[in-house]
Amino acid sequence: MSEGPSAADSLLDTLPIGVIILDTGGRVLLWSPTIEDMLGWSAEEATGHRFVEFLASADREADPALGIYGELRRGRVWRGFLTAVHRDGRLVDTQSQAALLEDADGEPFILANVVEINRLRAIEHDLAALDALFDSSPLAIALFDERRRFVRVNKALLALHNATNDELIGRTVEEVLPSFMSREISDVQSVVLETGRTVIDMVMPSPDGRGARSVSYGRLTDRSGKVVGVSCTIMDITERRDAVQNVERARQRLMLLDDVSVALGDLLDVRKLSRALARALVPGFADYAGVMLRSEVFQGDELPAAPPQSGVPLLQLGVAAGRTGPAVGRMLRAGQDVALAPDSFFATVLRSGRPHLAGSQRELLAATYRGDPKVQAALDLDIHSLLCVPLSARGIVLGLLVISRAGEREGFDDDDVALTMELAGRAGVSLDNARLYAREREGALMLQRSLLPQRVPSPPGVRVAVRYVPGSSGTEVGGDWFDVIPLAGGRVALVVGDVMGHGLRAAATMGRLRTAVRTLAPLDLPPHELLRQINDLADDLAQGPEEPLMATCVYAVYDPSTRTVSLAKAGHVPPLLVGAPSAGGERAAELLELPSGAPLGVEGVHFESVDVRIEEGAVLVLYTDGLVETRGEDITDGLARLSGRLTRQTAGGRPFDIEDACDDAIEMITPHSDAVPAQADDAALLMAQLGGLPDDSSASWTFPAETLAVRRARHEVRTTLQRWGLEELTDEAVLLVSELFTNALRYAHGPIGVRMVRAGSLLVEVSDPLPDPPRERTPDPDDEGGRGIQLVAQSARRWGTRRGPAGKTVWFELSLPHCPA
Repeated sequence: MSEGPSAADSLLDTLPIGVIILDTGGRVLLWSPTIEDMLGWSAEEATGHRFVEFLASADREADPALGIYGELRRGRVWRGFLTAVHRDGRLVDTQSQAALLEDADGEPFILANVVEINRLRAIEHDLAALDALFDSSPLAIALFDERRRFVRVNKALLALHNATNDELIGRTVEEVLPSFMSREISDVQSVVLETGRTVIDMVMPSPDGRGARSVSYGRLTDRSGKVVGVSCTIMDITERRDAVQNVERARQRLMLLDDVSVALGDLLDVRKLSRALARALVPGFADYAGVMLRSEVFQGDELPAAPPQSGVPLLQLGVAAGRTGPAVGRMLRAGQDVALAPDSFFATVLRSGRPHLAGSQRELLAATYRGDPKVQAALDLDIHSLLCVPLSARGIVLGLLVISRAGEREGFDDDDVALTMELAGRAGVSLDNARLYAREREGALMLQRSLLPQRVPSPPGVRVAVRYVPGSSGTEVGGDWFDVIPLAGGRVALVVGDVMGHGLRAAATMGRLRTAVRTLAPLDLPPHELLRQINDLADDLAQGPEEPLMATCVYAVYDPSTRTVSLAKAGHVPPLLVGAPSAGGERAAELLELPSGAPLGVEGVHFESVDVRIEEGAVLVLYTDGLVETRGEDITDGLARLSGRLTRQTAGGRPFDIEDACDDAIEMITPHSDAVPAQADDAALLMAQLGGLPDDSSASWTFPAETLAVRRARHEVRTTLQRWGLEELTDEAVLLVSELFTNALRYAHGPIGVRMVRAGSLLVEVSDPLPDPPRERTPDPDDEGGRGIQLVAQSARRWGTRRGPAGKTVWFELSLPHCPA
């Protein structure tokens, strides 16, 4: 038989045993090859010689073979130590064991087994060390044979299993361990035996289910490679698992605190905060969550120092659930008032400010009155653990946070109570900040709206629609504003502005700025001149030296008699002009590119007016950047979006309605759900549909600077008033025109213009090339002249003067018959 590839690694090669056969006289009959290797003498050289000849001198004094024979004859097994001499002269210590046998003829002979002591002791030391390690190892160790039966276990394993050696040896794991773990272990042992693949650090529960163990398996083979069994090492990792679980639990708690902080973020709306808090807790920390608040919190009122009275309901503002269904709706009652039974632990938490943990369904049944549908719904949802904690700020309970767990989920413990109190504390501060902000925002909004026009006039030939949308919760009220100011002769000033900043200060500054514009507008200044004068007043309009005025504005004056609009802007977004309808009824929108100018409040700024001829029915759109500006988006995208919304109003030939168009434009910034972010700023929008005055509503003439021209001017005015049916105004109008014309003729040396416009009143203008305006003065009794301007001031409804590109214009208004003065 040929040797296998691993035969050289057998135990016999590690511990060679030599065989010697002696006759009863001590002569060598058989000398095995192992003895040849051990002592160096060949079988031919040793056979026939006395065994004593191969021993050291000290062992030759008494022939050991004779002593061995004597022992064996007495029926004893002989064991002993002998020192042999190697052929090269060195000594070889051996240990021998002999037995007395008989051959086929009945002749006795001695069979001796000889082992070299040095190799034997090395193996004994190795085995002793292995035994010591096996027994003293803190790891539990077990050895199994190829049939997966225990063959050896150490003390640590016996202690781990609380068993004796006899209870384990010869048995399989299926016979000594619970079925929920023995089947898996047996399968693993089979795989290790078959494949030789080592299994390391397999985590298993302890037999009692309370601990955890790390188990490793490896296949056992002898020196020839034959599979002889499976080794197993077991380490109790219960403490390590608990430590890891505690660390993981702490990490999850910190993560939950962080998630809640992020969810609450910079929200300043009580409703959104309540919903964000509930959703941040489900499903990671609880299966159901509800936030119930006192009415003072969500209404932004002052909080009373005393606890709420019994019977006062709370409003369920924020809810979250891991599942949906009718029972969930009955339990959470989102958006509804929730009445608390006076003797329930909910009312107790609200009064005392201390949390309460209901750890069983029996406690839930005792939480409120018998038959409460909310409690019955909770039982139907298999809720078994409910935690109610107060939402407090500055020592006042604002409401309740109620969370619960259902099904097989582990109930809340004391650590969960502490964590939830921390979460509730943070949420309470955020809710109180939102309440305070709502009060300030409501005050600023009230001031803002009180400073805006309470009604918008509609001058002849002009239809106006306006909208103001404050920034949604999370931002403060801004300084956006609009105004419509009727001017002389049916003209109208349209203005939209935006004061930088937010809150009460911005609203107050906006009010001062609007007042300044309304004060200057009747002076009939060109738009760029009005903006310049407003800019000169910037220091007086600002809150103080530390907060200088910074505002944008666009100012437009529309004259329906000439269908011309004159515009100027100060750092504002460009106006939009929606043109007159085409043959198909559709309209096109274009931006009016005006010289930008710097915002009001910047020194040394030059403003410039632009005149635009308007088609009948065109719509001028003035707005603030809050309408078109979105965070993370270029403003040109917002302008394009607004243009598209305006032009789609006439798609398919539909008539353009400015009220509908305003609503459609505002929808761009109005969120429809929590997923859509609210606009970051307030927005003002003004749309004016511009038209002309009725036919034959104006007349104008130009006269040379001659004395006879006064008579001609009086004649034209008288004739025009008769044609308009305004004979009642003839004498007064002719007198005042004569005075202004004569005054212009005295000082000017160029053509003199007269213009009359019939609109909401009668406007009469006299123009001349002289730039200096006339001054009203009180003449002496002896003065022959100087009473013309005084007469105009006394007789006219109102009067004024304005500069033009080629001189000045003095104008006055007379009330039409049956119209209030």
